[in-house]
Amino acid sequence: MYDMILKNGHVIDPANERDGIMDVALNDGKIARVAPDIASEEGEKILDLKGCYIIPGIIDIHAHCYPMLPLPKTMIPTINADAHMLRAGVTTTVDAGTVGWRHFVDFKRSVIDRSVVRVLAFLNIAAGGMVEMESEQTLADLQPGICAEVIKAFPEHLVGVKTAHYWGSKPFDDLHPSWGSVDKTIEAGELAGKPVMVDFQPNRHGNSYRDLITKKMRPKDIHTHVFAQQFPIVDENCKVYDHMWEAREKGIFFDLGHGAGSFWFRNAVPAFNDGFSIDTISTDLHMANIYGSVLSMLNIMSKMLNIGMPLQEVIMRSTSEPARLINRPDLGNLSEGACADIAVLELNEGDYNYIDCGRARMNGTSALNCLMTFREGKIVFDYTGISMPEWQDAPESYWNCPSLFL
Repeated sequence: MYDMILKNGHVIDPANERDGIMDVALNDGKIARVAPDIASEEGEKILDLKGCYIIPGIIDIHAHCYPMLPLPKTMIPTINADAHMLRAGVTTTVDAGTVGWRHFVDFKRSVIDRSVVRVLAFLNIAAGGMVEMESEQTLADLQPGICAEVIKAFPEHLVGVKTAHYWGSKPFDDLHPSWGSVDKTIEAGELAGKPVMVDFQPNRHGNSYRDLITKKMRPKDIHTHVFAQQFPIVDENCKVYDHMWEAREKGIFFDLGHGAGSFWFRNAVPAFNDGFSIDTISTDLHMANIYGSVLSMLNIMSKMLNIGMPLQEVIMRSTSEPARLINRPDLGNLSEGACADIAVLELNEGDYNYIDCGRARMNGTSALNCLMTFREGKIVFDYTGISMPEWQDAPESYWNCPSLFL
């Protein structure tokens, strides 16, 4: 009846409030059934995942994966999504503003249409995006109408609008008004009917973080890099500032967006201990940070786990919550009929160290590791060969070595 049955694993599926030992049956690339003790004879292939966690494919809502080939050093050095994400259980990523409308068609052709990982995107408000980073500082390149029309033309790929890197420290002027990029981004979001993601640098000459999240941003808009050092999150008594609660009450979402400089334990730990947490966990992964404090979604999920976030919540903020924020209810769940995007994880206990962007360490006692990743029901990563026979029992084709010279 089924192509494959994943048996005896601990299913954590926050979207469907599942949390317990269950079997998951797959058929034709879809989730066919989730239930206790599905009969093995109903499956063509059986995988015993006792001791493992079976969760929806992880969604990294903030990464950078265009282009596949390096461009001049003026742009952000991006990753190949398939090379870095499948091994961490990530089946969907959202490119956070690497491209504007000027490069989107090539992005779709060269990355989106070719990747095993599902690649979605926030379209940069600047025409040249981060491919031409000077474009993010050029008011004439911030065109809400064009941006919105491109989003409307590709609704299955584009989930919102992104602003980033705008005029961080120089005095504002007629060509660089205080809220120039933020205002244009929100206008594009209004025209497209989509949320915006804001990467913000408070400027000593005029704008403030408090005004951004309490006055400028709309309900359901997303502020990323929330635990970066430059934001006033907690006071000298380690209490969360009132403007953070005010913004949350307003409906602003907060994304972790780790990156090379945007996650500091001195903000994250006191905020969490005072009851303030992020809405989504994400990497901001690119080649300039992949060998530092970021590494992967699982590494960052493990940091939050060791800060004190329960495992079920860590998984929720890496699966169903990012799906909700980008208005993709078809993702981040193990509902019957849903695309069979699945991560199989193990939770290891021991002595682990984690680092933040300020090169400070936190000691931990647990770490998540990915054993298998399924994309549309196909095994695309199998770390320990769970799905493979022992070599002595391999099929006949294993033992035949065809001549390369025939």
